[in-house]
Amino acid sequence: MRAKAASTNTPFDPTAQGLRSFSINGQVLTAPKAVAGLHLVATPIGNLGDITLRALETLAGVDAIACEDTRITRRLTERYAIAARLTPYHEHNAAQARPRLLDRLAQGDAIALVSDAGTPLISDPGFKLVREACAAGHRVTAVPGPSSVLTALSVAALPTNRFFFEGFLPPKPAARRARLSELARIEATLVLFESASRVQDTLADLAALFGERDAAICRELTKLHEEISRAPLPQLAESAASLQTRGEFVLVIAPPKSAPAMTADALDDLLRNRLSHDSVKDAVAHAAELSGRPRREIYARALELAKNSAQKADQQVMAKGADAED
Repeated sequence: MRAKAASTNTPFDPTAQGLRSFSINGQVLTAPKAVAGLHLVATPIGNLGDITLRALETLAGVDAIACEDTRITRRLTERYAIAARLTPYHEHNAAQARPRLLDRLAQGDAIALVSDAGTPLISDPGFKLVREACAAGHRVTAVPGPSSVLTALSVAALPTNRFFFEGFLPPKPAARRARLSELARIEATLVLFESASRVQDTLADLAALFGERDAAICRELTKLHEEISRAPLPQLAESAASLQTRGEFVLVIAPPKSAPAMTADALDDLLRNRLSHDSVKDAVAHAAELSGRPRREIYARALELAKNSAQKADQQVMAKGADAED
């Protein structure tokens, strides 16, 4: 009996032959082995369809993908049938994981670095890995793509000729207000990240310190429930109580029409923040540059705040001594 001829309709399976591949809408495409080195691959910030063809080819072609959260990155690799090994690299394990990745690069491996969403290193870990890879002479390549910073800036309907990306503000209220007081004088559109738990408080601080500037709240960019609110800051702050606080936020604020002098309360916040780790002289110099207020006034206020802080510290010491005697 003659053997049956193999069916010509059998689907081609690259992985069965040791080839690298990815799949788009059921169509399997092969990918060449990536060039040895570190590949910084931008990934979607929400909609998985925003991945680029070059990014897919790179992720399929590397020897390993270093990622913040393997569970999040696995959703992407499973969506496009990419079989590359995932290895965690985040702020909590970077000191231990970085030498291992550098060793692999030294052995000629190709490694992709991705963040949970967007472009690596933008408010995400990776800077030290890139710096040390470059210092060791390894090839470092960027595979550009989605970025929440640029996405928010493009839809905010605010000036784009000059912008300043701040990232996340300090979580503590006093430090946040002090930093906003510094940012208030920057003559550029500001782009901030904020968490859902703090966005309402941050909007209130922005309205108090920045006044009637136009702004945009961008929530869940590129996702199913994307929402963009555009209005002057006081109006956005007033409506913040009813703001849907689920998801991720990017705040975009218009540049100042002029550079007004800093308010007394904002100056106090700035000075307290600087005096906590700087000398009076350095704190005054910093505040004079940012506040637009007379140096003599700033110096007098700095001395008063430093004196009050010292008296408070002495009282705490005395109280502890009294408790110990009791």
